[in-house]
Amino acid sequence: MTNPASAEAFPDLRAALRAEVAPLFGEMRSFVDRRIAELSAELAATSEIADMAEENLSRKLGQVHEQIAQLVAIPAASTRNSGLELEAVVQATEAAANTIMEATEAIQAWISSGQKDQASIEALSARVNSIFEACSFQDVTGQRIRRAIQHLQQVETMLEHIVPGVTADPSLRPVQVPTQMRTTSAAAQATPDLSQADIDALLDFGATATASPARAAELSQADIDALLNG
Repeated sequence: MTNPASAEAFPDLRAALRAEVAPLFGEMRSFVDRRIAELSAELAATSEIADMAEENLSRKLGQVHEQIAQLVAIPAASTRNSGLELEAVVQATEAAANTIMEATEAIQAWISSGQKDQASIEALSARVNSIFEACSFQDVTGQRIRRAIQHLQQVETMLEHIVPGVTADPSLRPVQVPTQMRTTSAAAQATPDLSQADIDALLDFGATATASPARAAELSQADIDALLNG
């Protein structure tokens, strides 16, 4: 038979154990809940970071794709524009050279004929003025060449943005492209370039000859020979 005293002691023991263990279980439950919340926050943050990284990567890839597309399209237009600009430079240079040669031949013929009348001197002055006018092609050709260079620099800048940190090897030698004809003779290459003072003196003489035809009429044969030989 069950002892009545023992039966009465069991509820008290259960109550004591429950009172002793309940706070521990409460603390454990709080710890588990808190840890689950922390893990959830960490997972959410990790997922957000991953989404941001993926979005950033997608944006970067899109930018690279755009730059490559522009780089493929721009050289075609730039090359076409640069080709037109350089072709115009060749045409302007050729026209100026023809004008200068024609005027020089006329002056040489006048010198050979020995004529010193007023009409011949005025014709000579007009030929000299035409030479100065033909020399102004440098302004037009300089602008066209500058535009062609700007097109090439634009492509170069885009390449530097796409592939940063890439520089040319200084040990590489410049590439020489063979052509069918030389644009400058060996004698011209050996001759030093004109100084700014020489160019200013030449232009000042042209302005004087244009402004005062009477002054041009006073040119002697020695002055003309010095001009052509100088």
